[in-house]
Amino acid sequence: MRKNIVAGNWKMNKTLQEGIALAKELNETLANEKPNCDVIICTPFIHLASVTPLVDAAKIGVGAENCADKESGAYTGEVSAAMVASTGAKYVILGHSERRAYYGETVAILEEKVKLALANGLTPIFCIGEVLEEREANKQNEVVAAQLASVFSLSAEDFSKIILAYEPVWAIGTGKTASAEQAQEIHAFIRSLVANKYGKEIADNTSILYGGSCKASNAKELFANPDVDGGLIGGAALKVADFKGIIDAFNA
Repeated sequence: MRKNIVAGNWKMNKTLQEGIALAKELNETLANEKPNCDVIICTPFIHLASVTPLVDAAKIGVGAENCADKESGAYTGEVSAAMVASTGAKYVILGHSERRAYYGETVAILEEKVKLALANGLTPIFCIGEVLEEREANKQNEVVAAQLASVFSLSAEDFSKIILAYEPVWAIGTGKTASAEQAQEIHAFIRSLVANKYGKEIADNTSILYGGSCKASNAKELFANPDVDGGLIGGAALKVADFKGIIDAFNA
């Protein structure tokens, strides 16, 4: 069966020293616990090689927030999937709305990134979601369907290795949250698209996370939905107490 997952996305926050301290604190907090979900922290590139050996791999997975769409070469400032994997990290966030909006990432670019991530043994956490104008125009379904083109070119075997994350862009960092009903409705729609493409078994085994102002106070209600398998957490991942409160939503 599909996994419940709580993944933290640190974004461009925390110096190396601060990131190490945060990872250590989370590791200590979970040391005597058995969370009812997989826990992942996705950090800036500079943290990966330091944080990965610090945490108990049986409790906490580590991932990058992005990787390049090229294998290697003269791409100054880029970080390849192979480099990410060489740190011991196992995951990579791809297609985050901020990457799409600020850095012009297209369906074709993301298709390359996903393929390279998989080729290097990384599990992509692939993000899809609509902006406010698209939601207000009731176009969210067609937007997420178009964004899934980056992963729907994969073989069934490769697709079954990825995690999807639905993020209503209008709810990221705004304090607005999709209602539990809105979240369930679009998660169910996304799962139906996967079923149509790859069959019911793969759809049933695909974890689909919710990302958009998820916090301890609303996590339990969101995660109670049959098609919401956890969260991709931004701001609340930067404090252990807040992040732990979301993890604990699966323990209640």
